[in-house]
Amino acid sequence: MRPRPARSQSVHEARTSEKSTSGSVRQVGDLFDDYDAGSIRRTYDEMFDRFGRVRDTYRTIHDTLEPQTTADLAARADGLSRAYRDRGVTFALSGQERPFPLDLVPRVLSSDEWQRLEAGIRQRVRTLEAFLADVYGPGEVFHDGVVPRKLVHSSPHFHRQVHGIDPAGGVRIHVSGVDIIRDDHGEFRVLEDNLRSPSGVSYVMENRRVMARVFPDLFGANAVSPVDDYPRHLLHALRSTAPVRASDPRIVVLTPGVHNSAYFEHALLARMMGVDLVEGRDLVCRDDVTYVRTTTGEERVDVMYRRIDDEFLDPVQFRPDSVLGCAGLIHSARAGNLTIANAVGNGVADDKLIYSYVPDLVEYYLGEPPLLRNVETYRLGDDDVREFVLDRLDQMVVKPVDASGGYGLVFGPDASDEELADCRANILGDPRGYIAQPVVALSTGPTLVDGRLRPRHLDLRPFAVNDGERVWVLPGGLTRVALPEGSLVVNSSQGGGSKDTWVLADDNGVQHRLDPLPMPDREAVARPAPSVPLQFGPADDHTRHHQQQLQQQQVADEGEALPC
Repeated sequence: MRPRPARSQSVHEARTSEKSTSGSVRQVGDLFDDYDAGSIRRTYDEMFDRFGRVRDTYRTIHDTLEPQTTADLAARADGLSRAYRDRGVTFALSGQERPFPLDLVPRVLSSDEWQRLEAGIRQRVRTLEAFLADVYGPGEVFHDGVVPRKLVHSSPHFHRQVHGIDPAGGVRIHVSGVDIIRDDHGEFRVLEDNLRSPSGVSYVMENRRVMARVFPDLFGANAVSPVDDYPRHLLHALRSTAPVRASDPRIVVLTPGVHNSAYFEHALLARMMGVDLVEGRDLVCRDDVTYVRTTTGEERVDVMYRRIDDEFLDPVQFRPDSVLGCAGLIHSARAGNLTIANAVGNGVADDKLIYSYVPDLVEYYLGEPPLLRNVETYRLGDDDVREFVLDRLDQMVVKPVDASGGYGLVFGPDASDEELADCRANILGDPRGYIAQPVVALSTGPTLVDGRLRPRHLDLRPFAVNDGERVWVLPGGLTRVALPEGSLVVNSSQGGGSKDTWVLADDNGVQHRLDPLPMPDREAVARPAPSVPLQFGPADDHTRHHQQQLQQQQVADEGEALPC
């Protein structure tokens, strides 16, 4: 049997003093006293190397934090929470709206580190675009034996209803969120892909805005790449992939509604792009054309950035009881009159079992070695592999292949005997429905906990935008942090928080920003807000409203790849 992960040895003595560039020894403030206390695994720390020395990327951050008192940081942390509450930046947890937890200490990436990540993410998006085009087209990947056809067709997110649809510009993955971890050797690895409705970019922008206001000292000595370009790049990608006939495409953001946990993000992106935020009841499809109802009448819709899961999008094709979408959207897309972003059926490519084939798919479609490695993954449909995993279940992390937000995850070392028994039964009952991975000790970063800086485990979700010609990756992304001591589950729904993520300029002071995009005419984006949606009859209005609220919350649990 494989040994359990070893407990981390204390490096308190190394971290309570460090040599300056002149060779003298100076004391580190009490914020870092016992920094490694409570650390339960040998991990890569983002700020300190294994000898307790501050890494170059964090030098100015460390020097800024060092003279701070606990009272200083507590006041700034309170300022962060207050700023988030004032701006309405919240997420839904157990039916309650709460401020999104933001830690004071940013996560920092060097220019070289980011260039490696950026190249790997672009490669991955290009690969998965090719895979989706193949899966919903000729199926050569099946004929060549790279991926079993049965594996794809048994995915709950493979939708035959969209087979043969050729999207404008060949783009199905307009927006992707790739979850990245750093292992105990300091290597970046991909944990999973999110290609349906990846959520969390609003927190990236708001984290930066609030941090710059509450803790401007940290930005003074660092050239940090900006993140405020994201809405402009997204708008450009949506306009670039509009139907060919649309010279001035009308774009809408389709939201499930105010009861969805990511509604703040839907409203923010619509406002920053200058497009309409609509619900399904604002839309109507007629003769394979989609229209939005406005105060001046119906207007044709060309591009729909939808934040609704496939099953709720079109009641003609999927769930007939859905009140969140609009009947006829799939026919409109098939006729070439509507671009749906992200495309319907993308979930087959972020299925966690398909994830295990992505390194092979990179070589198959691009003829290149993968730039970012996966976490080792066990496919439980194989009898020998399944037996190997079941014999070591208490050393594994078991995940449902189609879940998100940390739901359904079984962390073997912390699971009870009853939970392990249930997990075993679930695997035996549906081997296709689960994958297993060895426990990977995520890297740690200093996080303010009870007035002291403590190591807490991190991951990273960079966001990529594809306009059909190039893949742009937002510098940084959403760093999520597991706040409970020893936890490896970073999702906010499981008690996690976030950090502002910095990408530093290169040695020449060049920040990571693409060439400026052409800005659309103000008249083209300054659309009037849609009118009040048409009301349903009084007999079914209350019932429909209740059904809509329940489905909005269900989409939050099932549909979006939530950061929380």
